[in-house]
Amino acid sequence: MTFSELGLPDSLVAALAKQKITEPMAIQAAAVPVLQAGKDAYIHSETGTGKTLAYLLPLFCRMDMKQPITQVIIVAPTHELAIQIQRQCADLAQHSGMPVRTLLLIGGTSMARQIEKLKKKPHIAVGSPGRIRELIAMGKLKGQTIKTIVVDEADRLLGDESAEFIHDIILAAPRDRQLIFVSATEQSRSGVEIEKLAPNLVMLQTGAQPVNENIEHLYLVCEERDKPDILRKLIHAMNPEKAIVFVHRNETAETIASKLDFHHVPVADLHGAYEKMDRKKAMDDFRAGRVQVLIASDIAARGLDIPGVTHIFNVDAPSVSKDYLHRVGRTGRAGAKGVAVSLLTEAETRLVRRYSEDLGIKVIRVRLREGKVVEDTRE
Repeated sequence: MTFSELGLPDSLVAALAKQKITEPMAIQAAAVPVLQAGKDAYIHSETGTGKTLAYLLPLFCRMDMKQPITQVIIVAPTHELAIQIQRQCADLAQHSGMPVRTLLLIGGTSMARQIEKLKKKPHIAVGSPGRIRELIAMGKLKGQTIKTIVVDEADRLLGDESAEFIHDIILAAPRDRQLIFVSATEQSRSGVEIEKLAPNLVMLQTGAQPVNENIEHLYLVCEERDKPDILRKLIHAMNPEKAIVFVHRNETAETIASKLDFHHVPVADLHGAYEKMDRKKAMDDFRAGRVQVLIASDIAARGLDIPGVTHIFNVDAPSVSKDYLHRVGRTGRAGAKGVAVSLLTEAETRLVRRYSEDLGIKVIRVRLREGKVVEDTRE
């Protein structure tokens, strides 16, 4: 199967080729024909399987670029994911030569400036549910022109207080609008909500392996207090091109950032960045390669697709295997190799068996010896 065989115009096929994307992934092959036909759908596929392009490509095909109206709303749970999606829209438009205009609508930025930009009638609005609902309520974003609404990370947006915002956004659009829900995980509560909103939707999911086979899984046992220093040594020994460090607490993030910075390791702390501009700078620096290490929480990194991430370090290991799967899915993307290393106390080593049994993976115990990471064969 090729993108041309899926019915994509030559301009989009060429745009994908410029990004070194030449063959559709399984979820893209399944989704494009259904979404091009205008059907409601639920795209469910594991992290890193190409879900964003799976809905953007058919949306670009269905876009009436002669109509200077907002035709698509894409809602995301975090500012970082919204920025990523908007950037991908802009890249598709630029590389294809298609005059599709997009606008980012998130909180923490000037609403007056966003209202001014809405006067230029972007074809696609991407943003957070709160800001989008607010602009619709003000009459600045016209719901009656919307042809498609995409709810990305639907399990999260329909599983918390954002659900009310999503309902209001959908109610503002015409009844014959297309609804697309996207998720890497399935939650019973969000599943019920989705069925209510779109009872005739098409389920689109692929039988991809639960864990990317290109990822090597390692763990190292140490004391809790030693984790920041052990992490520094691991980074020195493994010299990752780009690494994401997952932590639970701000204090841990601050300690690690301070220690790495002291030892001249370029680092950005996404976890502890409360201001939107600080988070944007952290992401921009990491994407551009100006920093080697990004410290993040599960929420901060949710849904992010950052090319070139070679290593994942779990300083605070997740107790749920699905969360481990979500984290390690940040590496080993698009056929590349990746490494995931978990720092565990003796009490936490029980998690190794859980990951192994739940996910069908082999997790190898390692240690540091003379500045190198070697397999730990000691009893």
